[in-house]
Amino acid sequence: MATAQLTTDRLAEKHRSTLDQALSTIRTRAYWSPYPEHPKAYGSDGSLDAAAGLAAHQSALNTRFELDQPGTDGWTGGETSPYGPSLGIEYPHADLDVLLPAMRAGMGAWRDAGAETRALVCLEILARISARTHEFAHAVMHTSGQAFMMAFQAGGPHAQDRGLEAVAYAYEEQTRTPAGRAGWSKPQGKRDPLELSKEFTPVGRGIALVIGCNTFPTWNGYPGLFASLATGNPVLVKPHPRAVLPLALTVKVAREVLAEAGFDPNLVALAVERPGEGIAKTLAVRPEIRIIDYTGSTAFGDWLEDNARQAQVYTEKAGVNTVVVDSTDDYKGMLANLAFSLSLYSGQMCTTPQNLLIPRDGITTDQGPKSYDEVVADLAAAVGGLLGDDARANGLLGALVNPDVKARLEAAAGLGEVALASREVVNPEYPDAVVRTPVIVKLDGSKPDAQAAYFSECFGPVSFAVSVDSTADALELLRRTVREKGAMTVGAYTTSADTERAVEEVCLEESAQLSLNLTGGVYVNQTAAFSDFHGSGGNPAANAALCDGAFVSNRFRVVEVRRQA
Repeated sequence: MATAQLTTDRLAEKHRSTLDQALSTIRTRAYWSPYPEHPKAYGSDGSLDAAAGLAAHQSALNTRFELDQPGTDGWTGGETSPYGPSLGIEYPHADLDVLLPAMRAGMGAWRDAGAETRALVCLEILARISARTHEFAHAVMHTSGQAFMMAFQAGGPHAQDRGLEAVAYAYEEQTRTPAGRAGWSKPQGKRDPLELSKEFTPVGRGIALVIGCNTFPTWNGYPGLFASLATGNPVLVKPHPRAVLPLALTVKVAREVLAEAGFDPNLVALAVERPGEGIAKTLAVRPEIRIIDYTGSTAFGDWLEDNARQAQVYTEKAGVNTVVVDSTDDYKGMLANLAFSLSLYSGQMCTTPQNLLIPRDGITTDQGPKSYDEVVADLAAAVGGLLGDDARANGLLGALVNPDVKARLEAAAGLGEVALASREVVNPEYPDAVVRTPVIVKLDGSKPDAQAAYFSECFGPVSFAVSVDSTADALELLRRTVREKGAMTVGAYTTSADTERAVEEVCLEESAQLSLNLTGGVYVNQTAAFSDFHGSGGNPAANAALCDGAFVSNRFRVVEVRRQA
């Protein structure tokens, strides 16, 4: 073990109150965050302000990203920003036969440190990441295509919240069993009691693999990373090849903190692949890998679940998110809320609504009855109005993350009657960015050829306004969609208490997270750490929820040592 510069007492002084508040909040489900959302909150107490964060990001471009981790056998890179520029960064390429044994070497000391010390070290890592939020925002923006403010918030404080939330759940699950030695005495009548001394130690499973995604590298990566690290496991981070920088920065910070706290920095390491190398499959089945966290396509998620038999696998895959539109007492608010939900980050969120189920005879509203055609036309107008100004559109849409999204968007227009055509938006600061507004396509839910379209995930700025015979038919279609295809989110609009209960029952039975009658500044595709669950783990879209006890409890086992008293 290295000489500790960060002592346990110092870490407790800095972070114990934050851990306590996190533990309290996951029980109350109230709003709380220790990480500021506003860019102007940074620049004091050693944190980087906007100018310093941009300068730090620019200084990393066209350089080699040094990590000083074992087994480096070359350099690789190739990230290009969705906004156009090449990042020009080279990362260390790892010889896994050297790196993986080195990662295991520090497990004993990390295990013996105990749950509290591990949690406090994780909070120090998160605090240092938070201080560099402006730098991370640029890294997320130029790898995911998110607009800057979304990259700042979702890639910064919201991701940090999710990491802290995972640490809190990990700490709580590990401390259910008493730490240290416990006395055990069983009365034996006239004979002396049977007495034992028992010691219980949470023990990590082994090396955890985080397989990063392109769209939300930190937000989706931090829960698994910190849940595994806090429960005593080394963590190997394998970023998406188009989104390496945000997770490489994370690994670098983690290694620095671990070393300063007296632990082996190789407890966290980076595995960047060469073009076309595809090391995720290779890593996933290695015997050293005992935990896998993955966000991405259903096909690879299913492959991991089927083939990585030696590992505990946590997947967030694809689903078909659905909104049932039955009735509303705030028609304008409903349209505005849906328009924003469909537009945010060009629909490139696993929680974005895809299918809008609307009775073909129309709905009742506070503005009188509205036919199916009127609802769809009014929603198209709401999206068009929201994105009519190019500056506002760029701020909401960001850029399409890869050519596959653009291809799906273009193909969607041929699937049915186009209610709202997608248009190109020019970004004057980044003229090479591919920016497109959403398309809304009308489909008849009773026709088999339409079903092929709306019953498959179409990731990106594509939504289907599906006409159904009745609200009851919409609920049956919702049930079938969640059961067979999965859903990360479900939304519904109704003024009927009976319909509200019916849609709630579908979601309870099919394990889907439901949002009812959202008409204000909270949207179906947004979740708040410490309060909302992201996914349920109960339908095909994901086998885990971010974050609950089940997400952390099987990352460690409790080993008991009994001694004769």
